[in-house]
Amino acid sequence: MMPGQPIFILKEGSKRESGKNAMQNNINAAKAIADAVKTTLGPRGMDKMLVDSLGDIVITNDGVTILKEMDIEHPAAKMLVEVSKTQDQEVGDGTTTAAVLAGELLRKAEDLLNQNVHPTVIASGYRLAAEKAKQVLDEISIPVTDNDESLLLKIANTALNSKSASTSKQKLGEIAVKAVLQVKQIRDGKPYVDFDDIQLVKKQGGAIDDTQLIHGIIVDKERVHPGMPVVVNNAKIALLNFALEIKKPEFDTSIRIEDPESIMKFKKQEENILKEMVEKIKSVGANVVLTQKGIDDLAMHFLSKEGIYAARRVKKSDIEKLAKAIGGNIVTNIDDLTPSDLGEAEKVEEIKIGEDHLTFVTGCKNPKAVSILIRGGTEHVVDEIERSLVDSLHVVASAIEDGKIVPGGGAAATELALRLREYSAKVGGREQLAIEKFAEALEIIPRTLAENAGLDAIGILINLKKEHAEGKKTYGVDVFKGKPADMVELGVIEPIRVGKQAINSATDAAVMILRIDDVIATKASSGTSPPKKPGEESKSESED
Repeated sequence: MMPGQPIFILKEGSKRESGKNAMQNNINAAKAIADAVKTTLGPRGMDKMLVDSLGDIVITNDGVTILKEMDIEHPAAKMLVEVSKTQDQEVGDGTTTAAVLAGELLRKAEDLLNQNVHPTVIASGYRLAAEKAKQVLDEISIPVTDNDESLLLKIANTALNSKSASTSKQKLGEIAVKAVLQVKQIRDGKPYVDFDDIQLVKKQGGAIDDTQLIHGIIVDKERVHPGMPVVVNNAKIALLNFALEIKKPEFDTSIRIEDPESIMKFKKQEENILKEMVEKIKSVGANVVLTQKGIDDLAMHFLSKEGIYAARRVKKSDIEKLAKAIGGNIVTNIDDLTPSDLGEAEKVEEIKIGEDHLTFVTGCKNPKAVSILIRGGTEHVVDEIERSLVDSLHVVASAIEDGKIVPGGGAAATELALRLREYSAKVGGREQLAIEKFAEALEIIPRTLAENAGLDAIGILINLKKEHAEGKKTYGVDVFKGKPADMVELGVIEPIRVGKQAINSATDAAVMILRIDDVIATKASSGTSPPKKPGEESKSESED
């Protein structure tokens, strides 16, 4: 080997960035993502129109939806998308806040890196600040119970305030609170909400105010025979997981019939079997049948003659929700059906909405599963109302489960910034600088709320800090009057989980990006296949 000859470790075409260049590129990518969603924050935030390669349009100001729809390639930018996704899964709201905070933490870290503060010191300081911030959130939190419906309504309205559905926030907020309280359960002595028990059905047409909560379930199926009743009052409902059909043999069979009489006997036998099934259903007192499987044409005829309402091919998830709502059991064998398996509802009715016929099962006694029928003028409006409702349902559930709320409107962020500055002086060392920068980063929330409302952000931030210094912990940005105000009095409140999760996710993402000093992007050579996973064989190898 000749002296001074370079050694190639990476495959040709691979790209490598290291040191400050790598850090700077990652930070810039994360800042760009934060800036992309920043303008959607708050009641005066704007919407984004996202158009995909097929020309499909999404109009929203929901942070996680925007980031999911954007075709992002940069690895560091993808990490900020994950921050929003985590926030959405854990809390359902605050997705924009989490992304903006993560971007600002990296922007402030940039200043420290330029002063030659080591990334691990910044990471350590940020971790200390995050723990202290969560502790302060607990200290400034306000208790809430599921009996305080007016407070829960304010929480739902706060989530809806920043959405395009804010014009109907009172109606939608009430629906969200009632739905969550209806399906709430107690597990291990604590309240728990399972969102599988809340069914959202979207139907284009009508106005947003036509959205309604159904104390029961909407089944997206119509009655199977026109002779069946359209409305059944005092319904006794049989939920089936078997077909009202003649069961076919599991293996190929052939039947040899030599005279016409045998054909008639054979058909009569089939008819009798179906008739017996319907008579069994009638004998247990059922006047409504909903099955996951099919219903034979002859069985439909017999059911309609008996005045029994029936729907087939009902989704498994809908059958399970129905079982909870009406207090019935799902039966898998006709012989096992008993009167105790039937569920009860005041009314089962077929209603036409738009072009579709739906089955409404309403008036259930103490239903543990409910439906929300979402209406709106266009498909895009209905989709955005659904996203808004999902956010408000999640925040109400989080408040009930945690039993704690904090003031919104940037009030909690401002108080955290003030307390972290006091805390940083006690920590000392270089970590102190990172904690101070963390405090500065938190102020991006009230600043952005003011900027998006077209207000003097610096003036409002100065006045807000003054109010907090005087002990007014609940003061935040009133974007409508353009001055600091008491957020609790205005009803701008959010669950403590929103703030805690935003701090956790943003800190984790910022620390991870800061600790990266080398980015190696490998490129597959032309004509070569991508690397195989361990234990994976190519087709030709396995065939050999």
